[in-house]
Amino acid sequence: MSIRNPAVAGLFYPDNPHELQQTVNQLLEQAKPKTITPKVLIEPHAGYIYSGPAAAAGYRLLPAIADQIHKVVLLGPSHRVSLRGLALPDCDQFITPLGNIPIDQQLVNKISSLPQVVRMAEAHLLEHSLEVQLPFLQTVLNQFTLLPLVVGDAKPAEVAEVLASVWGGEETLIVISTDLSHFHSYREANRIDTETSEKILNLDADLHGNQACGCRPLNGLLMLAKEKQLHIHELARNNSGDTAGNKDSVVGYGTFALYP
Repeated sequence: MSIRNPAVAGLFYPDNPHELQQTVNQLLEQAKPKTITPKVLIEPHAGYIYSGPAAAAGYRLLPAIADQIHKVVLLGPSHRVSLRGLALPDCDQFITPLGNIPIDQQLVNKISSLPQVVRMAEAHLLEHSLEVQLPFLQTVLNQFTLLPLVVGDAKPAEVAEVLASVWGGEETLIVISTDLSHFHSYREANRIDTETSEKILNLDADLHGNQACGCRPLNGLLMLAKEKQLHIHELARNNSGDTAGNKDSVVGYGTFALYP
């Protein structure tokens, strides 16, 4: 059995299981509960001291529907490896300090024949955009399988086709991992992120990398969401200057829920 070991445990989040569980629990407890049943979450992916509060605002919605979710489709951008299309891992399980998550081979088989889907272990090896979502998912859900996809150079329609193939019913949760603007002043970041949020809320599938680092998986999701006439709600928006960073150069975070 092949596994993908954690790459950013001890960096983006605690590597000690007890400390990690405490951290996630505290973030979830501090998030305001809302009565939304999401089909899709758009989640940030920085270190927990920076984006954890925004991330928790989305994951706080899931305990109420944990019994029905058995599959998670998780897409995030590639930060370290250049690739064309969407990359599947070449392993059977992902591991975090909180335990193992099996790869959903049924979903893998559904999309493996699509020309934009490739197998590339290297794309997953050091990628944090997917990994940082997993301890939250392990905390708020029960047993689930995972379809992890690192998205490189892919058109919105290509991403939308993959998502449509694995959309499923209430048993399947979709998570799109993205941060917003990067390395602007606090004031400028707020201006840019406000405009980006408006585009996301309008389901405009033409975002660029200077607006959201996960623009490619996000654009594909927004294209499909408009086709499916999903509703969308902004749950949280802030930046690293609001949490653990200085205000001279910040990274923006936004969390959104989409639902029928």
